[in-house]
Amino acid sequence: MQPKGNETVNPRKKMPNIKKISPIRILKDWTLPVAMTMGTLIYLLFANIDAFDPIAQQAGPFFDKILPLFMFFILFVTFCKVNFHKMRAVRWHLWAGVVQVLLIGVVMAVILGYQLQGSTLVFMEAILVCVVAPCAAAAPVVTQKLGGSLEQMTTYTFMSNFLTVLFIPICFPLIEKGESMGFWEAFLQIFYGVTLVLVVPMLLAYVVKHFFKPLHRRIVSVKDLSYYLWAISLVIVTGTTVKNICQADTSVLFLVGTALTTLVICLGQYAIGRQIGRRFNHTNEAGQALGQKNTAFAIWIAYTYLHPLSSVGPGCYILWQNTVNSIEIYQRKKEGKLLKS
Repeated sequence: MQPKGNETVNPRKKMPNIKKISPIRILKDWTLPVAMTMGTLIYLLFANIDAFDPIAQQAGPFFDKILPLFMFFILFVTFCKVNFHKMRAVRWHLWAGVVQVLLIGVVMAVILGYQLQGSTLVFMEAILVCVVAPCAAAAPVVTQKLGGSLEQMTTYTFMSNFLTVLFIPICFPLIEKGESMGFWEAFLQIFYGVTLVLVVPMLLAYVVKHFFKPLHRRIVSVKDLSYYLWAISLVIVTGTTVKNICQADTSVLFLVGTALTTLVICLGQYAIGRQIGRRFNHTNEAGQALGQKNTAFAIWIAYTYLHPLSSVGPGCYILWQNTVNSIEIYQRKKEGKLLKS
């Protein structure tokens, strides 16, 4: 039969899904894996090509300085969308905090009870850092995309950071007794860092939201802004992580053991958090609260107060947690339930 009227054969008619396979669509669907892959490739490129040495020597300090700025803007944009009147403690916050304290206690009991030394102590320090690290500053971003409560996550982020501020000055001097770190010195130093990262952007967001409303409307109108800022910061953090692992002066067995152990810890904390959340109908929030850690902060405290090799723990953890986040986001998107942030 001959086609009638407008039924002429259109060669493009059978290509309705071309958008789904476009590079931009792939980038949007796999933002986190792409960011981690880019961070890895960029480090390997600069580390193995001699011609890039001058650039690499300048880029390292530059990225170390710009990363906190990215985190500041991520939080600022996130807090611009927070309803501050809804920020209050809820029951799952208590249980998540109790679990974090118990995990810290178990690790410390093993270290002190068996009086660990040498590589075994460094291994346990790597685990401790992954447990004592606070909830990630970017956790509210991911939670909002998964359909969770931004306000509840923001509230727990503050609570978790203050728990960390209290326990680090207590635990770390008991492990590294040679370090001359007094309680109040460590407390104030860490408290200062947390204040810069969390409190300042929140206060700035509050001022912008209530006194600069046109600017506030422009900021919140940009969809997924905080999410993509986080993805850029993830490129930097992943590159730094790969650098730490590649340059670690230790055995392959230690690296593999640390990587596998932190994988178990990561999945375990997500699972415990989600189990707590199911009891209070906040599965996504509680899962991210316990599972998604501020690994950039964890790497810093490991380098500063513990054996430098212990930073391999949070270095591996960041890869695992962002793999989990990628899977969660992909599943939500596939179900058509992924929200804009």
